[in-house]
Amino acid sequence: MKRTTISLLATATALAVVTGVAALTAPDGGAATEATAPARLPVERSSLLCPAPSSSEVAETAYTSFTPPGTAGDAKDGDAKDGTAELKPSSAVLADPDTAPKKDDEAKKDGPKNGDAATGDGAKGAKKPAPGKPALALKEPGKPVAATAEGGQAPALVGTATGRLAPGWTTQQTTTVTAGGSRGLLGVSCTGPDTDFWFPGASTAEDRQDYVHLTNPDDTAAVADIELYGKDGALKTTLAEGIPVPAGSSVPVLLSTLTAAEPAADVTVHVTTRTGRVGAVVRAADDKAGSDWMTASADPAGTAVLPGIPADATSVRLVAFAPGDDDADLKVQLAGAGRLITPAGHETLHVKSGMTASVDLLDVTKGEAGSLILSPAQGGRATPVVAALRVVRGKGDKQEVAFIPATAPVGARATAADNRAKGSTLSLTAPGATARVKVTASAGTGGGTQVVKTYTVKSGTTLAVTPPVPAGLKGSYALTVETESGGPVHASRMLALPQDGIPMFTVQTLPDDRGTVAVPEAEQDLSVLDD
Repeated sequence: MKRTTISLLATATALAVVTGVAALTAPDGGAATEATAPARLPVERSSLLCPAPSSSEVAETAYTSFTPPGTAGDAKDGDAKDGTAELKPSSAVLADPDTAPKKDDEAKKDGPKNGDAATGDGAKGAKKPAPGKPALALKEPGKPVAATAEGGQAPALVGTATGRLAPGWTTQQTTTVTAGGSRGLLGVSCTGPDTDFWFPGASTAEDRQDYVHLTNPDDTAAVADIELYGKDGALKTTLAEGIPVPAGSSVPVLLSTLTAAEPAADVTVHVTTRTGRVGAVVRAADDKAGSDWMTASADPAGTAVLPGIPADATSVRLVAFAPGDDDADLKVQLAGAGRLITPAGHETLHVKSGMTASVDLLDVTKGEAGSLILSPAQGGRATPVVAALRVVRGKGDKQEVAFIPATAPVGARATAADNRAKGSTLSLTAPGATARVKVTASAGTGGGTQVVKTYTVKSGTTLAVTPPVPAGLKGSYALTVETESGGPVHASRMLALPQDGIPMFTVQTLPDDRGTVAVPEAEQDLSVLDD
């Protein structure tokens, strides 16, 4: 066979596999047939990374892990029936074995401290898992499991789900700290690994202690870079390049130690990897307003939606960054219960390229829950931006802080784990067309019956509701949101657990869980090689 023929054969095979073209030419040698739409199939593997929850000795942490039923669970025997979903301590092992996460069945043997995981209370007597033993393991879709940990030595967790437990696998880490500099309710949906993260809303100010936590899920080391951008552009950094993250371990980095520049109230953090991949989240602690986790903003885009500002917010600060070469002129709107409004005096925001812009919107909600929508100003270009909100509830020494990043739509399905009988608020925003969504409350970690409710979200509004609670609930439960019809919906869940007059709360956004993936149908057709 001639070299040219071999080359053509290799090219044709590659095209068929990569592009998924059903046939390069029609069987009869006529015009090429049109490719069929790729089928969507459930993912077969998912990864989650939970950061080390706290350094406080009075910290109490609850974990809830859940996979929605359906999709892979409907597969025939032998297709995707089996699977595992386990979270194990990272190689940064515990100094104190009594602070390892403890599963529900172990907690019951020792008895509750002042309640159970559903109330935010921990359980004493937790034992360090044996080497390789999971701290939290899910057994079947539709039934959440929980574990607890106490103190400041609990490690980061690294987890993988396979088979029927992989599609939509979600884990929530919720930590209550009642005293000290990290006081607050710190909640985070454990994240998947990636190579690029943006965190607008961080700070190197003297009254802030912000750490970026880097967790490596893989068997080989990763190398990460951290860039900081203030209001005047990039901050000169030291020791921020080539940060090693050993295999299976987690590394916290204090942002203020990375730069010799003057402390900056508002900073955008950019985390990238040179080799490997990591999970990245920021733990922000404010001397006056408490602390919480900050997850990455959605990918840079010309329009951003930041859902779920609580009705009683006393302070809302918007931070945005334009990573490209062009400045961004943004229209600022609030989607409330009835319509879109423009905050007086804050109609637009100009964001210079490579610089962090911020604006204090004060009590923009005026007693009505809402969501912020950023879009190109009239006549302006759709310049990609990343954005986040710093939200405060309470006043004086009774304040608490949380962060709401720009988030992608719910899409087909999204889930928030660790909901309680009281204290959860679900916010649904339809920035475009009216939409209809289905909300499913799962069974509880200790028992209960699934409940389903449907909501209609009108165009340009935010619907803030107390979500359905499973009948006979025991423990905590998961909420799954599915878009049934209409335009895109953006969502978040607020969990409020007041303590000693402090309105402690945390907000988690609900982007699409990516439980399915498009798989193109490919078929070889060597007739293209015919003369």
